Amino acid sequence: MTHRLNWGEDRVYFHDEKGRLTALPTRWTSVCPVDPVVMLSAGRSAFRVGDLLELADLIHRLKGQGGDR
Repeated sequence: MTHRLNWGEDRVYFHDEKGRLTALPTRWTSVCPVDPVVMLSAGRSAFRVGDLLELADLIHRLKGQGGDR
């Protein structure tokens, strides 16, 4: 097995059961360690989608008032 960066993409190369050279994106494998942020978040988010949409709407409305805040 070989781990390489080719043409800007991180890939893992290996020989399959028929001896053919095969490549997969590294992110599809367990070759590289998990990003610490992804590991610590465990799929959770600090914000709910509805709250973020409401915040985006508020920012949009405040920008429309013409004030430099």
